[in-house]
Amino acid sequence: MLSRWTNATVRAVAMVAAMLPITTLPITMLPISTAVAGAAPGSCPDLHVVVVPGTWETSHAEPGKGILAGAADGLPGNVRVDYVTYAATAFPWEGEVYGRSKREATDGARGLVAEVARQCAGTRLALLGYSQGADAAGDLAAEIGTGLGVVPPDRVGLVGLVADPRRSPTDQLIGPAVPGAGAGGPRLGGFGWLSPVTYTFCVPEDLYCATPDGDFAARIAGMFAQASDPSQFYQLPAGDLLTDVLAAGGLGLLHDQLNNSAYEQRKRQIDNFLSSGAHQSYPHYRVAGGETVIGWLRGKVRALV
Repeated sequence: MLSRWTNATVRAVAMVAAMLPITTLPITMLPISTAVAGAAPGSCPDLHVVVVPGTWETSHAEPGKGILAGAADGLPGNVRVDYVTYAATAFPWEGEVYGRSKREATDGARGLVAEVARQCAGTRLALLGYSQGADAAGDLAAEIGTGLGVVPPDRVGLVGLVADPRRSPTDQLIGPAVPGAGAGGPRLGGFGWLSPVTYTFCVPEDLYCATPDGDFAARIAGMFAQASDPSQFYQLPAGDLLTDVLAAGGLGLLHDQLNNSAYEQRKRQIDNFLSSGAHQSYPHYRVAGGETVIGWLRGKVRALV
């Protein structure tokens, strides 16, 4: 996965520097989900856990579970666990651009939640996501928490977002403080009624969830990635980003972050980020009480059973 990520990211640097809009491709497959059920077939579980893997952790050709399997698999009690299968790609040359891939993940997770909630009035829900999967799970949680979702907020007992590209500085962070925010910008309206049960995890060196406030080139690139699904553009904090750019120095500053010298500096920054393994370190990254992210989440999920 790392080599694929490295090659894709280096190619993306050139796209960011050139400030080119991302070309979208048509969706050719509907969201598909795979289920791993602890509950007996046809019965209603006490807890329904929906897990959205990250970029390149799953695909239609090779459905996978990803790092969050450690938090969700083999739980005791009457639990159903579903893993959302979707494109899980980021760039046009892979098949689906990021925004459309994420929308497929969000739609798939929403469909699973609605199906079980409709059949099982007493079942509680947990949503987990990593990387692009955290982006999708977080958007679904925001829908539910602000009263626009397929279930009422009181049905949800836990939302766990690992390396969320839309992390807000006001989100409930577990672990050491981190700089900035997610590269895609915060969700407008936040998580509403789900804020008390929504937890985010971010390694300080992970640029996906900890983009420095003053790195406007990266923030604009993150917004372009989100806007590669045009239906999501109205949800993006474009006005806030423009205000920040103007307050910090305007277009002159932005030009300085996009010239050839800045490009070479950004390439080194991304190379250092990739070689650090920060984005893949969550199974071993320790947060509250010395627990790893995966261990902390597993404990929270078990407490709901």
